[in-house]
Amino acid sequence: MLDYNTQLKRLVMPEYGRNVQQMVDHCVGLEDRDERTRCAHSIINIMGNLFPHLRDVDDFKHKLWDHLAIMSDFKLDIDYPCEVVKKENLFTRPDKVDYPCSPIRYRHYGKVIEGMIEKLVEMPDGEEKEQLISLLANQMKKSFLLWNKESVEDDKILKDLKEYSQGKIDLDPEVYKLKDAKEFLPPKNNNNNNKKNNNTRKAGR
Repeated sequence: MLDYNTQLKRLVMPEYGRNVQQMVDHCVGLEDRDERTRCAHSIINIMGNLFPHLRDVDDFKHKLWDHLAIMSDFKLDIDYPCEVVKKENLFTRPDKVDYPCSPIRYRHYGKVIEGMIEKLVEMPDGEEKEQLISLLANQMKKSFLLWNKESVEDDKILKDLKEYSQGKIDLDPEVYKLKDAKEFLPPKNNNNNNKKNNNTRKAGR
């Protein structure tokens, strides 16, 4: 009589299946250390074949050895080819990463734009600085349009740039022209219009 999966021992790592888990259990029970090591290498090859698309991923083999140790409940006494995770470190939480909470003046520009303007102000005057100002001003216009989905006057962008730079980058909107808004906004989807036109043509036949 077959047992239901719910009646069987819970799998530690279900992604490898019960057959692999049984191989690991068998490997743990082998008395000869060299034989256990050879068996473990064979199991690692089988585990790797289950995920061929990950073979080129960095540290993939290392992760397999970690998984093998976990599936054996850290009872597999072999010569591991790399240092595997320790049982006491398996459920430890990583250190909390502090998230910067500095205020952002205009959220549609973001913190990166603010930092770029600060660096730009410190640059010496010259052609390179002028080119970077042009790129930055156009990026600000793009960010504004992606946030608001509306048109915006160049004068607004240049005023914001002047405010960010504390007046050190002051561009005349009559002289300094930014790219047209159409170059930044994604093209409108005309599929619905095409369907309407096709239906109109069919109805007129």
